[in-house]
Amino acid sequence: MKTSTGGLIAVQGGGIKTNAHVPASALVYEEIRRQIVSLTLLPETTLVRAELADSFSVSQSPVREAIMRLEQDGLVVSYPQSRTVVTKIDVARIREEHFLRVAAECEAVRQLAEAPETAAVIKAKGIVKMQEALVGDIEQIDLFKQLDESFHAALFNGVNQSNLHLQITARSGHLERVRTLDLPRAGKMFSVLEGHKAVIAAIQSGDGYEATTQMRQHLSGTMERLPQIIDENKDLFS
Repeated sequence: MKTSTGGLIAVQGGGIKTNAHVPASALVYEEIRRQIVSLTLLPETTLVRAELADSFSVSQSPVREAIMRLEQDGLVVSYPQSRTVVTKIDVARIREEHFLRVAAECEAVRQLAEAPETAAVIKAKGIVKMQEALVGDIEQIDLFKQLDESFHAALFNGVNQSNLHLQITARSGHLERVRTLDLPRAGKMFSVLEGHKAVIAAIQSGDGYEATTQMRQHLSGTMERLPQIIDENKDLFS
């Protein structure tokens, strides 16, 4: 079994950046979650709470709270004597998370098509233009992924459902890990970009049915490749 908090490379040597308006537990949670879904921390990696506290330069209390949230997300499981293990990617959870995401995002774009020139749609178009400049540059994959997340967040914001987007994101850790495995493949960046363009075009046409169709198709790519992704990464799946 893999061990170490040594994988927490972003926080070693300096702790986390404090924010008076954000609890330390939330900052710890966000950083550990980020490294789990990016697969910096692989499934079956053991996280020791005392070592985590040292790595983040915090007490064990915020670490315990962060671990509890990660357990609720299904990303870690804790055992006696303060040992916590990153879970393997669960296929049943992937399908549940995908179902939830498709249902919510299709409704979001359907509503946006009723008022296609909102500030949210204009912002989403701007994000697509930034993504277009990065397509094909694998060294910019992290920035491309951040813009992808911002694109979808803008759509939810456009129908006043930003909190729902946050909730779905928090409950989609298994799906996000699969997307991490899928994104570096040849042509994936281009297909994501084309999917975003098709969604925006459908919204701006005012056709709610077409907008939902394009969003459903956009979100289906990774799921269609799921058997192949599992076959190529068997040790990461339960």
